[in-house]
Amino acid sequence: MTRKFLWPILVALIAAVVGAGLAVGGSGETNKKTFEYAIGLWGDLPYNDVQATTGVPNLIADMNGSELEFTVHDGDLKAGSGIAGSSTPTTCSNALYEQGLDYLNSLREPAMFTPGDNDWTDCDRPANGGYNSRERLDYERALFFGTSHSLGEHVLQQEVQSSPQCLGFSGPTRCVENRRWTVQDVTYATVNIQGSCNNLCDTAPDPEEYAARNVADIAWLNETFEEARDDGSAAVMIIGQADPGFDATDSTRAPLRNPRTLVETDGQTDGFHDFLVALRDQTIAFGKPVVYVHGDSHYFWSREGA
Repeated sequence: MTRKFLWPILVALIAAVVGAGLAVGGSGETNKKTFEYAIGLWGDLPYNDVQATTGVPNLIADMNGSELEFTVHDGDLKAGSGIAGSSTPTTCSNALYEQGLDYLNSLREPAMFTPGDNDWTDCDRPANGGYNSRERLDYERALFFGTSHSLGEHVLQQEVQSSPQCLGFSGPTRCVENRRWTVQDVTYATVNIQGSCNNLCDTAPDPEEYAARNVADIAWLNETFEEARDDGSAAVMIIGQADPGFDATDSTRAPLRNPRTLVETDGQTDGFHDFLVALRDQTIAFGKPVVYVHGDSHYFWSREGA
């Protein structure tokens, strides 16, 4: 579906349960199609026992059987709340993350991951075990992001954000989940941007954590575009978990906002406005294709600016 936006170049590519991406690269100031390659975009999996034991292994086998440069899981290793009687991990116990790590490391090509709200901001829900969300994110940082390279059988070296710092359970900590890499003249970056109002609503809102991470996310976004310009990249892809909402189309899927001002109009707490303004400004200034990928809305919808 195509709609008119103030965003003249921005493509909002919504990777629901699984999407296959085709990247087109070039060099210099143009985007001449000099080559093509495929990447795997997936997320919001698994949400139940069948997906955990059958669906995800089958999907991984399919991706391993395809010629993919790399894959990215864009967050949510579980459903929003734990499932009573489940035989696989569905709360925010350590076993959940270990299961996710096993999935990612069973992918043959470099495997990237960015956290999702279901696996950290919403872990304070009683049905998820009533964990401290900062502590669960710290656990993810240590488990998934302990090195400067990707996961997967074949790894890819990445740039890792070192400053500004986020807030962890014990105080300031590096936002090591924010990563950047370049493949064939296309610059990619992950940002820790979450559903549940970006940690400003739901069970235990945490405005201090949000404020620190939001500053870090915007800085990482700006640095990514600066590097892409300096390197002459043909395109940029930004990957996060949240659907921040881009217009007033569908309140059941994302926040409603004015597409010109980017101000949220549905009366809910807005955890995305500053990030969206930065993304729009950088997209316009970059002047070449930009894609924002997320899985938060649970369906595949590609929207391209005119």
